Amino acid sequence: MTTKLRNLFAIGASAMLLAACQGQDASDTGSTGTDDNDSADTTETADFTLGMVTDEGGVDDRSFNQSAWEGMQVWAEDNGYSDDAVAYFQSNDPQEFVPNLNQAVQAGFDIIYGVGFQLTDAVKDVATANPDQHFGIVDSVVEEDNVVSLNFRDNEAAYLVGVAAAHSTQTNKVGFIGGIAGPVIDKFEAGFVEGVKSVDPSIEVDVQYAESFSDAAIGQQIAAGMYSAGADIIYHASGAVGNGVFTEATDRMESGSETELWVIGVDRDQEELGEYDGGNLTLTSSLKGVGTAIQIASNETKDEGFQGGENLIYGLAEDGVGVTEGNMSEEAWTAVQEAQEAIINGDIEVPEAPVAE
Repeated sequence: MTTKLRNLFAIGASAMLLAACQGQDASDTGSTGTDDNDSADTTETADFTLGMVTDEGGVDDRSFNQSAWEGMQVWAEDNGYSDDAVAYFQSNDPQEFVPNLNQAVQAGFDIIYGVGFQLTDAVKDVATANPDQHFGIVDSVVEEDNVVSLNFRDNEAAYLVGVAAAHSTQTNKVGFIGGIAGPVIDKFEAGFVEGVKSVDPSIEVDVQYAESFSDAAIGQQIAAGMYSAGADIIYHASGAVGNGVFTEATDRMESGSETELWVIGVDRDQEELGEYDGGNLTLTSSLKGVGTAIQIASNETKDEGFQGGENLIYGLAEDGVGVTEGNMSEEAWTAVQEAQEAIINGDIEVPEAPVAE
């Protein structure tokens, strides 16, 4: 991983701890984690503010939404703003997307970000009704002059963790658990499967979907079935569902599993989720600079003007996605670095949708 890439994803390791908040009221969710006793000396009231509406995984999903919120917190700190510069509106159900967006509009944020492709229709509808309000959408495209779209070549990072899995499996069987099927998660599946097959086409890849981004119990149930069927590595692209995958792997390892089990994290470095009594079972994590993309778009708007109608895409070449070294062997890490360079140079083209057998 290049120094630039390490800096890009430092957010996941260095951002302040989240203060959990339930419901849609952002009045007590805007904390950046700063010490209130010091804020008067080190921050100023914001003249530019950001709001975000989560998808159903919640802001503390330890994955996608959390990485976006951490990025906004770092943005406020970097700009010397007090904690009222950023706030989130948590969605526990898709029916809350539009009310949350409307609440954010009423609060008067300079940019309101909808985090996740599930908010596409809601952002489009609310943006159309409020043409003078600036919006952002993550993992989708809304073709409105007052919306900037932020997207990622997740398939490229997924390919790399597929290479890592293929070099690490001892059973020649690995698993992929997706959240909700669609164009975004398709990219994760496609990249992962192709990465595995590029190393050894005989490795079996068990692909299943939870049809949720929030139900950790479903994640644990699917993981239990995969591990019982012989998989020793599972890559999840499923938000908070992935917490259940880590729980199942941890339970099995602490119960004395004869097979060494691994989980591959997603969107942010999930190594802390892999800690158990005997060590750490996070093989690696695919990284997605959601928070960084939000920071870049917000600073450009503040300094140069809003990029309405633009679709900004971040891949390996832009240091927008990547992987952690994690607990890979030296052989696996070397193979991953070689594959990364080949993708950036154009020698490997990673599909965005699953390839038919």
